[in-house]
Amino acid sequence: MRHTRFLGVFLLAAGLASGAATSFWNLPWNASGGLAWAATDTSFTPQAFAAAQHEGKPILVYISASWCATCAVQRPVLDQLLDAPEFHDLALYRIDFDTQKDFVRAVGAQTQSTLIVFHGTTEKGRLVGDTDRDAIRALLVKAYQ
Repeated sequence: MRHTRFLGVFLLAAGLASGAATSFWNLPWNASGGLAWAATDTSFTPQAFAAAQHEGKPILVYISASWCATCAVQRPVLDQLLDAPEFHDLALYRIDFDTQKDFVRAVGAQTQSTLIVFHGTTEKGRLVGDTDRDAIRALLVKAYQ
């Protein structure tokens, strides 16, 4: 295990020393100091959403509200899952249930704490009010199918 960590640090240092295009400081770091390969969190606009759909990307639309107790439980579960390398290319659109009603209606949501996944223009699934890690992970996987 120590050898694997050493090799990773060595390869990172070698890449930096060789003038690699990606700067050490521009790598995706998370709050705990590790590398984060999180999904791309983008502001929801009809244009940005349509562009991601047109490109055939896996997409997650997360509709939440600041006062929502279920959303408060979903957020850390979702954030942890989205830090996984398997979801690094997922386009994430967070929609505020209270201030973005037109976008809530545009995706056909009825309430906050709604998770909807798309692969391109095709909706692949949705969860409403679910906080179970395995169920949320299973939904995210559907965005790639």
